[in-house]
Amino acid sequence: MTEALALPTAFLLGLLGGTHCLGMCGGIATTVSLSAPSGFKGFSFLLGYNGGRVISYAIAGAILGSLSWLIESPSIQLALRTFAGLMLISMGLYIAQWWQGLTKVEIAGGVIWKHIQPLASNLLPIKSLPQAIALGFFWGWLPCGLVYSTLIWSSAASDWYLSAQLMAAFGLGTLPTMLLTGLLAQQVKQVLQMSLTKHISGCIIMLMGAYTIPWQGIISL
Repeated sequence: MTEALALPTAFLLGLLGGTHCLGMCGGIATTVSLSAPSGFKGFSFLLGYNGGRVISYAIAGAILGSLSWLIESPSIQLALRTFAGLMLISMGLYIAQWWQGLTKVEIAGGVIWKHIQPLASNLLPIKSLPQAIALGFFWGWLPCGLVYSTLIWSSAASDWYLSAQLMAAFGLGTLPTMLLTGLLAQQVKQVLQMSLTKHISGCIIMLMGAYTIPWQGIISL
């Protein structure tokens, strides 16, 4: 089932989750775009912000993936892969707006975020590329059910390097939506915010979650 933990899959998760990114990070992306100078320099600030965000995802993946030595037991790995699949299904329901149970996970993550948010807020308004990168790095730790679900999914790889790559690919998958949001592409944003778009994206993610679950291993128990 290692094919279920492939980089293209992680990228697709980020791309499909873009509808959720509009609500969670779209506002700050727009703020970065509006506070930056016009032209290429302003666009570089937006890229820097998103680059910092992707770096934070990769670090989180490496941290969780480095705990693989704790889950060498096949039965524990089976349980983790099953849990990862269930989290993806929950993510699909969340994005499709059919079930908002992941908001409770986001509330739990708020314990850490309350210590990071002041650092991120002090970086506004953006005046330099390093400042934009730092803002993105801090903002990447914003409590988000989409990120948490993907993080648990990536940790099922049981390898810190692969988990980091998966989270980086996920972050890159969110780039199209975030860049379009930052550039104020209103027509595209309206399409992404349509209920039908969210329902289709949610259903695809749920199918990916079902595919991640090691059904043969569960049946053989």
